[in-house]
Amino acid sequence: MPPDLALEAPLPPGASLAEPWRRPLAALGLTWLALIAAFLPDWRAMFAQWWDSSTYNHILLVPAILAWLVWQRRGEVLQFEPRAWWPGLLAAAAAMLLWGLGALAGLNLFRQAGAVLLLPASALAVLGPRTFAALLFPFAYMGFLVPFGDELVPPLQTITAKLTVALVHLSQVPAAIDGVFIDTPAGLFEVAEACSGVKFLIAMVALGALVGNVCFRSWLRRIAFMGLCVIVPILANGVRAWGTIYAAQYIGAERAGGVDHLIYGWVFFALVMAMVLGLGWRFFDRGIDDPMIDSAAIAADPRIAWLERAGGQLVPLLAALALLCAGGLAWARAADSLSAPMPERIVLPQVPGWTRVDYHPSAWWEPRANGADHRLLGRYADAEGRQVDVFFALYSAQDEGREAGGFGEGALRPDSGWNWTSEGPDVPGGRTDRLVHVDRVERLAETYYRTDGLLTGSNTRLKAALIRDRLLLRREPTMMLILSAEVRPNQPASAALSRFRSAMGDTGAWMDRVAGLR
Repeated sequence: MPPDLALEAPLPPGASLAEPWRRPLAALGLTWLALIAAFLPDWRAMFAQWWDSSTYNHILLVPAILAWLVWQRRGEVLQFEPRAWWPGLLAAAAAMLLWGLGALAGLNLFRQAGAVLLLPASALAVLGPRTFAALLFPFAYMGFLVPFGDELVPPLQTITAKLTVALVHLSQVPAAIDGVFIDTPAGLFEVAEACSGVKFLIAMVALGALVGNVCFRSWLRRIAFMGLCVIVPILANGVRAWGTIYAAQYIGAERAGGVDHLIYGWVFFALVMAMVLGLGWRFFDRGIDDPMIDSAAIAADPRIAWLERAGGQLVPLLAALALLCAGGLAWARAADSLSAPMPERIVLPQVPGWTRVDYHPSAWWEPRANGADHRLLGRYADAEGRQVDVFFALYSAQDEGREAGGFGEGALRPDSGWNWTSEGPDVPGGRTDRLVHVDRVERLAETYYRTDGLLTGSNTRLKAALIRDRLLLRREPTMMLILSAEVRPNQPASAALSRFRSAMGDTGAWMDRVAGLR
């Protein structure tokens, strides 16, 4: 083993910082401060979510956990000498690419993940692969700084609803399920977004990763414990929802809801967390005095020795990192400045066999299209009394605050009294959703996105097209069309929408005409 890779014994806790560490640590600290400053809007947005959203309040503890994880490894880590390593710039470039994709597509998750990943990537470049390997878990745990999980809400709602209705049936309580709604003699219950269990699942995954690293040495046990931290919260949330519905049969829905928020919201999940830790406790295989890393194995690893051959000089490497980030930021700003020309006015055209009528819905429904340059909302009716509502939005650009496929945009406006129940039937080039109002009014909504010849109902495909256009600095307008019909007796909404689409002709061409593109 080369003498500069490891000492014979770990440094004592009170040992002063070795000379080889002072310059790299100072450079890394200044680099991190510069990166946080350069990407401050993303860090501010993340902190706002940590502070304001109960789903992400646990992230406020992550910085302290990271500091503790590094402190636990300090004796072993200080045995190694940090060395600048130019291939670390490839990791920084990957993080910058992720941030750029998020910036170009308006995906905050990608932007924030890229901003966070730049920190460990820069550490890899400044400290080198051997030191990075010694601190691998703390750097990986930085991923929990990114607020993620909202994407899991719809599937978790569906899973919770199915688990709940199964338990309700086992309890001999009659119930019918419709999407995320469960109808019982005590009333209609909704597995709302707040009841999906995503909050507890995310926190348990973060806890499971920490416990798995600190308390286990065996990878098999770590994987088993992480599986427990994923499965148990989902099952427990189904039990929580069942308990609320079952209690409502005897004490009423309102009182049961209060019990749910007070007891099940805090006591129940605290007990579940204690149960998971209790189940894992007997299988902990890391001794309390065991080192957190195997420094001898890291020092002797021939793969790391081979990687270290690349080497690098600290100052040129930091200059290259600065140019990389500056170039990405400049390209994103250039893409943000793009704006397609807009017509002064747009109108809903005539549709053969259909007539424009006054818009008087049974329950007010108005999609949201923040930042759109033009919006239209109207109702069409045919000779047989079928009615279809049409919403059209035209955007000169897609960026922060005006995203056609952004959260809360489109057919389901938050806090509007409308709730999502399930996906609807397939339609060519679009996406369908079944919605229900608190006043028991039901709707079927079809959503279509259009940009540069693309017609899709997929937010992912829309984002991919937007990324392509903005990478090429092309100015293309974006359109959103939502066709919707109320569910009426003897008038299926799907049939009304199908007839209207047939009368429209090609959906993409129709949207282009409304936008004045042809």
